[in-house]
Amino acid sequence: MGTSIVIVDDHPAIVDGVGAWCARAGITVVAAGADPAPAFDVPADAVVFDLQLGPGAPAFDVLEELVDAGRRVVVYSQHADSETALRCLELGAATYLTKAEGHEHLIPAIRACVEDRPYTPPVLGGAMAADPRPDRPALSEREREVLLAWFSSDSKQLVAQRFHLSVKTVDTYIARVRIKYADAGRPATTKAALVARALQDGLVDLARL
Repeated sequence: MGTSIVIVDDHPAIVDGVGAWCARAGITVVAAGADPAPAFDVPADAVVFDLQLGPGAPAFDVLEELVDAGRRVVVYSQHADSETALRCLELGAATYLTKAEGHEHLIPAIRACVEDRPYTPPVLGGAMAADPRPDRPALSEREREVLLAWFSSDSKQLVAQRFHLSVKTVDTYIARVRIKYADAGRPATTKAALVARALQDGLVDLARL
């Protein structure tokens, strides 16, 4: 079956443009518009989410609710500041890109999101690299090895095979890393957020992703 998405955006021109790009890429748009309700109710592989739904503050609350509901979310926003991008990752977005980055990055970002792979477009990469927050948890050598292997692998099964571990043990190592980051006040609930943390803490560089 092909990839399906819901678009949540209050600009008809953006909805039409993203829909056209997706159609050319073989991605089906099953619902679209300014109302976020279909993103919760309509079955789809991912949600392309405009953070600014009308005037006022960015809709971080809606993003958090979507993530809590188990939806994979690609934030597609006009905001290009690092603080907004990093906050979206912390809330659980799969990735963050600006509308200026266009279809060149949006389509690969959707595919990566659906496959639970990290995707780092230019603005997000800059935000990760520039993040000055110093609270770094102490990871064990094996936790670090498993984490970096997971970043470069398509599945936890491959990581398990590489280190002669069970998938359950790999899950345990990754869960421990998430707990350490949460305890440090830097939660990382998705793979993309853990990639961001690793970049911020110098565990990996963009060239290795």
